[in-house]
Amino acid sequence: MATLDQKSPNVLLQSLCCRITGKSEAEVAHQFQYAVRVIGSNYAPTIERDEFLVSEKIKKELLKQRREADAALFSELHRKLQTQSVLKHRWSVLYLLLSLSEDPRKPSGRVGNYGALFAQALPRDAHSTPFYCTRPQSLALGYGERSAGLSASVGTSGISSLGVYTLNGPTATPQSLLASQPPQSAAGGGQPLGSRLAWALPVSCSPSSALATLASRPPLGPPVPSSRATRPRRDGEVSEAALVRDILYVFQGIDGKFIKMSAQENCYKIDSKVVLCKSLRDTSSRLAELGWLHNKVRKYTDVRSLDRAFGLVGQSFCAALHQELKEYYRLLSVLHSQLQVEDEQGVIVCTESSLTLRRLLVWMYDPKVRLKTLAALVDFCQGRKGGELASAVHSYGKTGDPQMRALVQHILSLVSHPILNFLYRWIYDGELEDTYHEFFVASDPNVKTDRLWHDKYSLRKSMIPSFITMDQARKVLLIGKSINFLHQVCHDRTPPGKITAASTSADTPKDAAELLSDLEGAFQEKIDAAYFDTSKYLLDVLNRNYLLLEHLQAMRRYLLLGQGDFIRHLMDLLKPELVRPATTLYQHNLTGILETAVRATNAQYDNAEILKRLDVRLLEVSPGDTGWDVFSLDYHVDGPIATVFTRESMGHYLRVFNFLWRAKRMEYTLTDIWKGQMCNAKLLKTMPELSGVLHQCHILASEMVHFIHQMQYYITFEVLECSWDELWNRVQQAQDLDHIIAAHDIFLDSVISRCLLDNNSRSLLNQLRAIFDQIIEFQSAQDSLYRSALEELALRLQFDERKQQREEEGQWGVTAEQEAEEKKRIQEFQETIPKMRSQLRILTHFYQSIVQQFLVLLMTSTDESLRFLSFRLDFNEHYRAREPRLRASLGANRGRRPSNI
Repeated sequence: MATLDQKSPNVLLQSLCCRITGKSEAEVAHQFQYAVRVIGSNYAPTIERDEFLVSEKIKKELLKQRREADAALFSELHRKLQTQSVLKHRWSVLYLLLSLSEDPRKPSGRVGNYGALFAQALPRDAHSTPFYCTRPQSLALGYGERSAGLSASVGTSGISSLGVYTLNGPTATPQSLLASQPPQSAAGGGQPLGSRLAWALPVSCSPSSALATLASRPPLGPPVPSSRATRPRRDGEVSEAALVRDILYVFQGIDGKFIKMSAQENCYKIDSKVVLCKSLRDTSSRLAELGWLHNKVRKYTDVRSLDRAFGLVGQSFCAALHQELKEYYRLLSVLHSQLQVEDEQGVIVCTESSLTLRRLLVWMYDPKVRLKTLAALVDFCQGRKGGELASAVHSYGKTGDPQMRALVQHILSLVSHPILNFLYRWIYDGELEDTYHEFFVASDPNVKTDRLWHDKYSLRKSMIPSFITMDQARKVLLIGKSINFLHQVCHDRTPPGKITAASTSADTPKDAAELLSDLEGAFQEKIDAAYFDTSKYLLDVLNRNYLLLEHLQAMRRYLLLGQGDFIRHLMDLLKPELVRPATTLYQHNLTGILETAVRATNAQYDNAEILKRLDVRLLEVSPGDTGWDVFSLDYHVDGPIATVFTRESMGHYLRVFNFLWRAKRMEYTLTDIWKGQMCNAKLLKTMPELSGVLHQCHILASEMVHFIHQMQYYITFEVLECSWDELWNRVQQAQDLDHIIAAHDIFLDSVISRCLLDNNSRSLLNQLRAIFDQIIEFQSAQDSLYRSALEELALRLQFDERKQQREEEGQWGVTAEQEAEEKKRIQEFQETIPKMRSQLRILTHFYQSIVQQFLVLLMTSTDESLRFLSFRLDFNEHYRAREPRLRASLGANRGRRPSNI
């Protein structure tokens, strides 16, 4: 007795059928025949041999059946099996177990579901003839019958216009195919193997005769024509039957005897030496185009199916093409069977039941159209992957042909299925597992947590499918980004399911097709619901737990000098310290003064969380700087609020504070100047020689006060208050965190540009700083003048007192020498007055020239508010009379004023 290794595969297969069914060899004839057909077929789609995926599918099936304990046990057993070398083909065993666990009668759209295929062809009754054994004897259908009888069977999932099989089982056989059914067929008469897919084994023959039949059949490849196919006509012309046989092999991409692939012209051609009439040659050439189209599609799927980098979307596209090719092969199977029946029965050429080129041309019209569509898709999708591939498929659906549109829609439902799964996991769980970079949301793992919102996640615009709008893509990005921001930055442990109700995901391509058919309805509603719920929850957490709005108001009060009483008191306390050189300042001393100012003003009632972030900062010291030049307030931000108040934003706040602090110091300085003038005016009335100089001081001080008051009004009301009001309205209306960040950035940009701190206003800012310097210099000059005048006044008063005292004692008031000395000293003081007057005149000239240049720059500005500021600064046209350029600018702009008002 032969050993197990010595037995032939056919004997082993027969033994397996007997072992599974528990019947004898004669009783398992049907099962054995079908097993041979399945093994001999080549239309089965390529299945990726991934042991991990198969094990995960088994565990998912167990979990769906609520068998959690079995799933855990299976996982443990599989882990142990992986550590041992007992089985070499673990994937095959697992896949067999998975296939056996499926219901063979349950329809399935999964690629590679052989259980469903078995259920379609396996006989329900051992004494009945299965559908696949019925032999179509005639294809003589008219065009009208073909259109009426077969168009209904053409679905979106198959190329075959005969509709022999669909994904959910066999369809009814066309009546024309059964019209000339031989009697022996119904009884299970012997039928030969004649197709590439091995669909035609005898039904009622014994296993041994079946094997003999298989052994007697020619192998697939270049066909060996029968006597009928190779019988030449009397004039040496090739028969039409031989061309039909060649064409059927060409349909499958196999060279025939007369029709072969021309590598130079990249098409199937009939050898020029073959004697053939022009009509048959033209018809054969038209039919041979299907073989070229088939090869194009098949080559693409064969290459791409093995490319892991093609991604899930690309593999879904290949699976869709495989489905279409499978339906195409089923049609060819029927045509092969018809041709072999004709060969066996010796059908005469061109009878009503024979298969001719013209009939093939009619029957293959719809498959040719579908193959052309697939070939065009393959060309258009070259080099594309992920969402870009889905966009390419979607663009082909915009056609007026309903059949082509249905085909493309079916392929699109398969291709978009992975994208929609990516999308649902992102918007409902915040998870992004995009190994092959197919999804339109990209993640950068190198970005740290503090920059998560700004830099970690972004849109791949090239991967956004064309059926998803940019607004939808932006919302999808924000939804997942918000979930991750809550978990990683805000440390909020609320499950995503409680933030927004998870909707049904696209579990199957059918679900994906339903969503794609209603992109502006259900799909938009799901995205909007998740967007509004997630964004609202995030803003609530930021405002409730992290006081975002309170921090925003604190920036306005402290860094933008909105808390007037606090800023004024702080300046009063800091003045003795800030007039000293910058190198002599210590930060802890200034911090103590800051805390004193807080406790003495309304700032003490602010939230403790706000006050502890307020601090003093000393800028970089340059030679000659005083404390006024390096002092600055600082506000510490961290955690989630640092997403809004970024380092760039805090840098802008620091620049604005320094500008406002300097302008506030000018106001403070002019106040001291005015107080000095008011206090000393009455004292110096006794010194009439100073009246001219003092009058000159009063005029210059008034000019400076007017200028600073107008600048302060412009900065405080037209810039800060208006910009803040716009910011607050935008923040109140914000729907997500991006809206708040954008509104805050717009606010800072507006303040920076309108406060002359941007690059375009550098010349204006330089002029303004020069004006500020002139104010400081004027304060020094006036203080020096008053110091000298008061010293002289004190000496004169002392001289008068001594003179009066001596007169009261009965002595001479003064001697001639004392009187001479007094006159000499007075004369020396009076000689310094012209010098003082000259110094003030020079200071006034410099100040006015700088103001005039500043006004000219204002008038040429593109900002309308700056041009109106120039009108207020020169309301009485004082500077216009002095500067010709300003006069021309003012005149030109005054002509435009009515239109601007």
